[in-house]
Amino acid sequence: MTTGPDARRLARGLVLASHAAPALVVTALACALSAALGSGAAVVTLVTVAVGTGQLSVGWSNDWIDAPRDLAVHRADKPVVAGLVTPRVLRGAAFGALAVCVVASLAVGVVAGAAHLVAVAGAWAYNARLKSTAWSWLPYALSFGLLAVFVVLAAPGPRVPAVWAVAAAALLGTGAHVANTLPDLEDDAATGVRGLPHRLGRRASGVLAPALLTVAVAVVVAGPAGPPTPAAWVGGAVAVVLAVAAGVVSVARPRSRAPFGLSMGVAVVCVVLLGLSAGDFAVVPGA
Repeated sequence: MTTGPDARRLARGLVLASHAAPALVVTALACALSAALGSGAAVVTLVTVAVGTGQLSVGWSNDWIDAPRDLAVHRADKPVVAGLVTPRVLRGAAFGALAVCVVASLAVGVVAGAAHLVAVAGAWAYNARLKSTAWSWLPYALSFGLLAVFVVLAAPGPRVPAVWAVAAAALLGTGAHVANTLPDLEDDAATGVRGLPHRLGRRASGVLAPALLTVAVAVVVAGPAGPPTPAAWVGGAVAVVLAVAAGVVSVARPRSRAPFGLSMGVAVVCVVLLGLSAGDFAVVPGA
């Protein structure tokens, strides 16, 4: 049994390898949206556990699979390189979290749970292979879109997510992918990772990320029936400012992680707006 300083070192390594900040944001957004859709406490809890453990499995599998590349380029910010945790421990943690995710997802419902598990599988596929291909954006688009599907299908009543809402989620995911990749373009290229942002180059990707986020915001503001509300206009303006700031920072400070944080801020604003228009976001088929 690991105790004392070793236990603290291991715990710190697991937290860092989980990519805790984005994992927490995505989990909190799913929880908030589930509650906004009128899901009961039990369903909200299951959705939160499913998404949270799914995010943990994705983060841990990422650092486990990437360990050889991180060691090759001496990524001192990575817990494996820093000696805080081993790839073997991360592999076990990733599969353990995935097992809990499967149980919690299917406990919500077979169809809803299957949608979420496909989303998690897409993220694992990104870690394992797709991040090095021109299709690197696809798992993000798929997984963010299916996350919206999962939360709506888990909610009470025969509701499905509006097409525009799923499209907005997919755009947010793709924009976040591009923003998240920008600080590591050179390190990734040195180890053979050539996703879509790498192929486009820093300048084009620095424009693409805020453009995708801005289009997502426009879809969220214009998607609900009727003219946008004052809250939608204000929220949309704030989100666009955050999206543009992500692009500016990516050019001014190429190694900064701020663009990804700003893209998460855009996602937060968009989820708030979705929650305010739950009746338009989650619809009854044929109604």
